[in-house]
Amino acid sequence: EENGHQNKRLKSDADEEDAEDQNKKSPKRKIVLLMAYSGKGYHGMQRNVGSSQFKTIEDDLVSALVQSGCIPENHGEDMKKMSFQRCARTDKGVSAAGQIVSLKVRLIDDILEKINNHLPSHIRILGLKRVTGGFNSKNKCDARTYSYMLPTFAFAHKDHDVQEELYRLDRETLERVNKLLACYKGTHNFHNFTSQKGPKDPSAKRYIMEMYCGEPFVRENMEFAVIQVKGQSFMMHQIRKMIGLVIAIVKGYAAESIMECSWGEEKVDVPKAPGLGLVLEKVHFEKYNRRFGNDGLHEPLEWTEEEEKIAVFKEQYIYPTIINTEREEKSMANWLNTLPIHDFNSSAVEKQTNNKNSKKSSDLEGSDGCGDDSD
Repeated sequence: EENGHQNKRLKSDADEEDAEDQNKKSPKRKIVLLMAYSGKGYHGMQRNVGSSQFKTIEDDLVSALVQSGCIPENHGEDMKKMSFQRCARTDKGVSAAGQIVSLKVRLIDDILEKINNHLPSHIRILGLKRVTGGFNSKNKCDARTYSYMLPTFAFAHKDHDVQEELYRLDRETLERVNKLLACYKGTHNFHNFTSQKGPKDPSAKRYIMEMYCGEPFVRENMEFAVIQVKGQSFMMHQIRKMIGLVIAIVKGYAAESIMECSWGEEKVDVPKAPGLGLVLEKVHFEKYNRRFGNDGLHEPLEWTEEEEKIAVFKEQYIYPTIINTEREEKSMANWLNTLPIHDFNSSAVEKQTNNKNSKKSSDLEGSDGCGDDSD
């Protein structure tokens, strides 16, 4: 009897040791995953535990991580246990071609294939890299690049009766759009471009590195263009409002002077363009790469080898969703119809009054009401 009891105990010990050996074979490591997804039908990237009716990208991701065996189930319930951090918290309906998340996982065999097997086709993990133990994808990110794809009829002047499918953007209008977008470059107070931030809030100041609209192109008989913006970081709805204000100016609803006014302390009514066309293109880790990218232990967080996969995913899932949704639901056309209800005039009048009282040096310098790009 004693021997039998002893044998049972030894067997259970052996099972535990086997499990431990298995874990040792796939130890927990801090990694980053390169993600691409189409955001239509999701309430943004970030998981809302306890709000299951609002499905997010992270709900599907965490489920796939658990099912593939990368993380234990309790880590899915409490994401802090796997040190999970997303680089950008994309809003409802927003897509991504280069989202980065950092987390601790078990490095199982064929890890990417196994995770993707449990994900819907419109969410893909395209790459994986090992990172330092203390790496945090949000805090270590130097800058983020977004694109915004929109039908070019959004820039047609309000006094011109245009047929949406026949409209083509002329060179002069594109140049004006780019002149206005360039005004955002530098550091400005963007409290009017988000909610719940006052003019004195230091976090409302944001640094924009570049912003421009590319050459238009035709898809499904409709002309589109893509606006690119790179900034250190962005607040909720900031990019959509930056684009919304430029559209309002180009269409003739608002004066150019309202742009500079919007960076002042006064409250300005800034319209928010639809979320449909917004895509997180790329996140940048220049400082991390300089310090750890060539230390012999870690790879730089660059994804040149994955660029083709990113391009294919965009053509398969992101662009068709934007184009088809625009054609079927007319999100841009419907939003443009709301522009007349915005009150742009009060701010413009205040601005003109201030201009009369201020020095006229800007006139001598040929200022276009953008303010100084060098701040």
